[in-house]
Amino acid sequence: MVATGGSGRGTWASFRAVLSHRQLLGLLIRRDIKARYKDSALGLLWTLINPIVQLLIYYLVMGQILGAAKGIDNFAIYVFSGLTIFGLFSETLTGMTGSIVANSGLVKKVYVPREVFPLASIGSGLFTFSMQVVVLVSACLILLTPPALGGLLYFIPSVLLIVVYAAALGILLASLNVYLRDIQYLTQILLMLALWASPIVYGWNMVKDVFAQFGLPAWLLEVYTNNPITLAVLGFHRTFWAAGTAADYPAHLELRMLIAFGVGLVLFWFCQRAFARLQGNFAQEL
Repeated sequence: MVATGGSGRGTWASFRAVLSHRQLLGLLIRRDIKARYKDSALGLLWTLINPIVQLLIYYLVMGQILGAAKGIDNFAIYVFSGLTIFGLFSETLTGMTGSIVANSGLVKKVYVPREVFPLASIGSGLFTFSMQVVVLVSACLILLTPPALGGLLYFIPSVLLIVVYAAALGILLASLNVYLRDIQYLTQILLMLALWASPIVYGWNMVKDVFAQFGLPAWLLEVYTNNPITLAVLGFHRTFWAAGTAADYPAHLELRMLIAFGVGLVLFWFCQRAFARLQGNFAQEL
């Protein structure tokens, strides 16, 4: 959609155009979900089987065989809670990055707001995420470590934090991927690095101890801690990992998440403006 007038009016016009095509957005979300498990015998059951197997692998291989569980109580819940929220970011960003190219036929033949294609990946990603949360909650109950009521306050902020940053980066990368297809492969590599750079299979306090051991500057630890993925992972640990103590989290986690969310909204505005400028030649490039 080409913006008209000021950038603020262009953003609002884009938002209204997407809302007017919400039925198409819903169809694209359902299509993505159905296509993922098309012709499989178990169908949507795979959305439950995959996280269960993933939970068992990390618990047995990482926790028991490699001994990572020795430093973290209730290691299985700790790891899987982090993987669940990171998986939402990873799946959403990957889907959004390739969405315009994947829907090239529609982009070239039918005029619709181009934003609906990457935004549909958020919907399908949230569906998969909801299934993983079901497995996570079930595991907490089976292991007799139900989430604390106070910790549940971090659930929605963590999800919103991931969604706003995935949406911002995804809509920008989706437009860039039309002009340079290597973007989608570079994104996968960066996501792999982001996985191991996040406190998922190790604790945030371990990172803090390493910084102190090597005399690294405090501001560098702040940069690491205020990474929105790190904050969302820590928020999910607060939600589901009942074995955590105050020492396992940075001070003022709630305020950090609020500030990061505000920055994410500004980032989304800039990325949407970039998308609006780049989309004019999508049909020709595709």
